[in-house]
Amino acid sequence: MSFLKLSLKNLFHRPLNLLLSLMLFALGIGLISLMVNVNTQVEKQFENNLAGIDLVIGAKGSPLQLVLCNMYHVDNPTGNISIDEAKPFLNPNNPLVRKAVPLSLGDNYRGYRIVGTTKDFPTLYDATTAEGRIWEYDFEVTVGALVARELGLSIGDEFHGAHGLGGADVHVHDYVPPYVVKGILEPTGAVIDQLILTNTASVWMVHHDHDHDHGHDHEHNHDHDHDHDHGHDHNHDHDHGHDHNHEHGHSHNHDHDHGHDHHHEHGPGCGHHHDLHSAEDQKGSNRVEYLLDFHDENITAILLKFSGRNIQTLNMARQINENTNMMAASPAYEINRLFDMMGTGIDAIGALGWIIAIVSGFSIFISLFQSLNRRKYELALIRVMGSSRMGVFSLVILEGLWIAVMGYVAGMVLSKVGMFAVAGMIESGYRYAIEPMTFMQADWLLLGASLIIGFVAALIPAILAMRTDIAKTLSSA
Repeated sequence: MSFLKLSLKNLFHRPLNLLLSLMLFALGIGLISLMVNVNTQVEKQFENNLAGIDLVIGAKGSPLQLVLCNMYHVDNPTGNISIDEAKPFLNPNNPLVRKAVPLSLGDNYRGYRIVGTTKDFPTLYDATTAEGRIWEYDFEVTVGALVARELGLSIGDEFHGAHGLGGADVHVHDYVPPYVVKGILEPTGAVIDQLILTNTASVWMVHHDHDHDHGHDHEHNHDHDHDHDHGHDHNHDHDHGHDHNHEHGHSHNHDHDHGHDHHHEHGPGCGHHHDLHSAEDQKGSNRVEYLLDFHDENITAILLKFSGRNIQTLNMARQINENTNMMAASPAYEINRLFDMMGTGIDAIGALGWIIAIVSGFSIFISLFQSLNRRKYELALIRVMGSSRMGVFSLVILEGLWIAVMGYVAGMVLSKVGMFAVAGMIESGYRYAIEPMTFMQADWLLLGASLIIGFVAALIPAILAMRTDIAKTLSSA
């Protein structure tokens, strides 16, 4: 019988000792692997979504909240900022700014955020269309790959957004034309996969009509030239045979008479209702300079990319925070600060895993050491049958390594089960995808560490077994 089989049989001859050692070893390795995998994948998600953004500008509040809301879409806005305040940063002639991307938030469709922005937004993530095209006109949307997959959306589908950023349809905007899906993006692995994108004007109009209705006892007397029957329910089962005429210069003609100024905080862009409805204007609404003429409108935030690094760009955030009613935050700084805060807990759990793994090493040592007295006669017989001292040494070392390998496998199983649970919580809470079955370099390093622990734990018992006096052992038997 080979030493591999003999060492395995020796272990199973002591099942309770084996079970205790395996449980401790698996728990330690599982905890370390789980923490490393979750931390690495979450960090990668956050880094992917940085998208080269140098600064986020929004309403005053928490800078971390500003970044999480407008770049990672996992928090609520700090408020709105006016176009007049934002104008210097939206101006395409600003020599310090290479790209300024406005965001208008406030609505969702079945839990997925509707973002009013410009066509520069998809370019931040190198996103391209898998089907259809990028939106062109008011109430046209391009949806992320995750949104399309989870909600079953396809080109031509229509839906109404709901007020708020959560999944509960507290107030459905069914008094305005439905959004029409014109494109679906390729998967990018970034936050854009979980967003519904449209132009800023559409978000403004939804909230203008919202404010108008609340001021007039919900009398929906809006004059639309769409061929929609608003009495029926707009969902995925619609007959898409009607023609929006968006691509033929058709005007939405929302004829509201807003001689007075609505200034309510119901969402981004609560000001005068502007004539946004000609086809040419609608196409223009996808350019950032289009927004500069609308002095009374609001947006949620601006994502900035600098044209270069100099003293002015380095001081821009401080200047904004000290001299304006807005707030500026550096995404890289805020995310690093977040991980510093999280890192203490992650490191503590990782350290606990290592402590448990080392304790399991002592358990292996004690188990093998205690078994020596019971196995002295067996080891002596092995020597008499022709085995060398190194053969006996190898036999005991193999027992330690077997426990390490089995403990590692059990630990990986625990880690992946934990990953499935964590992935489910992260996806349901934040819609970020975590790959539970991914094996990282750290997992293979853990295998090496496990073998080292098993070897060291078995080393002293193996040396003692190798030095067993054959004559003395057999004569005392």
